[in-house]
Amino acid sequence: MSIDGTPESHPSNHDGYESHSSHGKSWVRIIIYLVLLCGAGLVAWRIYQNKQQNAANTQRQAAALMSRPVPVQVSAVRQGPMPVYLTALGTVTPYMSVTVKARVSGELLPVHFTEGQQVRQGQAIMNIDPRPYKAALDQARGTLTHDQALLKNAQVEYERYKALYQAGVVSKEVMQTDEATLGQYQGAIESDKAAVENAQLQLSWCTIHSPISGKIGLRLVDPGNIITANTTNLVIINQFQPIAVYFTLPENQLPDVLKKLASDRRILVDAYDKADVNKLATGQLLAADNQIDTTTGTARLKAVFNNPDEILYPNQFVNIHLVLEDRPNALVVPSAALQTGLQGSYVWAVQTDAAGKSTAKMQPVKIALAEGQQTILDSGVTAGERVVIDGAERLRPGSPVILSGAAQHAGQGAAAAAPQEADQSSAPFAGAGNRSGKAAGQRKRAKEQQ
Repeated sequence: MSIDGTPESHPSNHDGYESHSSHGKSWVRIIIYLVLLCGAGLVAWRIYQNKQQNAANTQRQAAALMSRPVPVQVSAVRQGPMPVYLTALGTVTPYMSVTVKARVSGELLPVHFTEGQQVRQGQAIMNIDPRPYKAALDQARGTLTHDQALLKNAQVEYERYKALYQAGVVSKEVMQTDEATLGQYQGAIESDKAAVENAQLQLSWCTIHSPISGKIGLRLVDPGNIITANTTNLVIINQFQPIAVYFTLPENQLPDVLKKLASDRRILVDAYDKADVNKLATGQLLAADNQIDTTTGTARLKAVFNNPDEILYPNQFVNIHLVLEDRPNALVVPSAALQTGLQGSYVWAVQTDAAGKSTAKMQPVKIALAEGQQTILDSGVTAGERVVIDGAERLRPGSPVILSGAAQHAGQGAAAAAPQEADQSSAPFAGAGNRSGKAAGQRKRAKEQQ
């Protein structure tokens, strides 16, 4: 008790226990939070380390890829004459084409040709049954003979009545009647002669001759059929030698062509296949049409080819190269070698050191003009220098490269050999790919053993 007699207040044991228990729980929570934070930090650190390791692995792989030689195909720069030409799509057309029809009606007899053979102008190829026309000719000749006899009798009568009129025995009217009768028979004779000539002409048309020299096509009518004059198509004959090609050019290119055509009648025209790769024939420009098509803005031109081997065929589509000029010392590279970047056009040039190691170098070039799959350059490369035509997408400046066997041979001899050896670079490089695959397999097996 206190001095004033009031009882003193002391905390009970129960309150002290509760205070100690709550203090202990707060420390436990703190420790759990710290453990969780440490775990999260450890996980984040491991994730960071994995990212760093993956980035390092990626860099090492990229460095390994950069240091690994890139398989490429190359071609040597060629210097020599190069034609400058205009291109167009042309259609092969027979120089002359005739659809043979009969000029008389009748039964078609067995033909005198084999489908697809060459025929000469004037050669008999078909016959129509001539018997009705022979009968008509005989009838016309009989009528002529009959009328000739009547004319002879009329002439005798006229001479007799003329003498009697002069003697004063008959009147003038009788003589004039006999004279008119004589004129009628003379007119009948002329008509009969024309009928005979027409019958002879009809009979001659029973034999059908080839109007031109050329290749005969497939028979359109079989023997035994009754054909109608000037209606039934019998066969088509096309002239192959020479043969024509029609093509069109834009009207803005027409002045240069007409100017050269006026000054030089001999303008060469090359015909290439549908892929514009293989040259089929060489001919000459014959003429240009006398007007421009207003719907397309193009002009139609005609070229003629001798076609001795008949490689050009009617209705065949060809690519036309109309040669306007020839550049004698042009630097020519395949169009596949050209690349385009921020700095403009460039090519990947392959350089080989004394140790035989080949590297790629970015070489800016200046393009003069492109001609199909070839491009003429004004500057940037030298004759015989090797440029990459396949595999350039993996190249970087200074990247090591490997060439196929044919390409290496062409590259070693480019300095001393003729420019024509540039075409050897198109050989495949399967050997390099096989060696790379074997090396990758050996590295994989070594890792598995470890």
